[in-house]
Amino acid sequence: MSTDRSSVILRWLFLAPTMIGVGIFVLLPIIGSLLLAFFRWDIITSPQFVGLQNFTDLATDQTVAISFLNTGLFVVVAVIVQLAVAMLLAVLLQSRMPGWLRVFFRSTFFFPLVLSAASVSILMRYLFNESYGVINWALSLVGIPAVPWLTSPQWAMVVVIAVYVWQNFGFSFLLFVGGLSSIPTEVYEAGAIDGATGWKKFKDLTLPLVSPTVLVASVMAIISALQVFDQPYVLTRGGPGDSTRTVVMVIYESAFRQLEFGRASAIGLVLMVLIMLITALQFRLARRFVFYQ
Repeated sequence: MSTDRSSVILRWLFLAPTMIGVGIFVLLPIIGSLLLAFFRWDIITSPQFVGLQNFTDLATDQTVAISFLNTGLFVVVAVIVQLAVAMLLAVLLQSRMPGWLRVFFRSTFFFPLVLSAASVSILMRYLFNESYGVINWALSLVGIPAVPWLTSPQWAMVVVIAVYVWQNFGFSFLLFVGGLSSIPTEVYEAGAIDGATGWKKFKDLTLPLVSPTVLVASVMAIISALQVFDQPYVLTRGGPGDSTRTVVMVIYESAFRQLEFGRASAIGLVLMVLIMLITALQFRLARRFVFYQ
């Protein structure tokens, strides 16, 4: 009996540091942010309870509305491109090639993910500079005039999406590589006998069998894209105008520039609920489209 009690105590002692850390640095900030959404507070003066005022103000806040529209556009395009590029490269990597070359490509495609998003964005800001950027210099060699990549509302979002996808597709790529590797070769052999080749092979065999991995990759990609901050902040500061301003950027500006912590918490709460609803919808739809072996 004493041995069992000692074992239980030992387990709790091992769990205690992690639980304390999660409680202090995760749970308490979440609870504090939820409560702060119902107050008006600028750090200098005492918090003032305003009820749902912060949320009703958001309904008529044009900047918030634009940021949600920008984030929605960003998520749709960036996630689709990211998953498509990752899947294409993963399928190509499964083709016959030397083992060392396969390892090289895996490392190369994953490498951008380990880099700091801020440092990558700073570098890309120089590459896409209209006056002295390498991209416009290369285009000038073939007679194409300089493109205002970061100062045009049409091109700025394109650059932000391109930089984000380039840095983040490696994670989805590794997930797809793992999913494709788990498909039994007998399935493809049987499909070849039935005449499944090329696109038909991918649509009828590969995609259904890797659909659980697609679900995981899409859920994680959407959650990450909804919280995008580094790339638009460093590349364009949300401009030109508000064309690349995202929800998380508005949260940051509200809290640390305008000192409206209640407003920032309210926007953050709305974003959290939106993420939960989209994730729940994905798992709901997964019952129809995901095939488990």
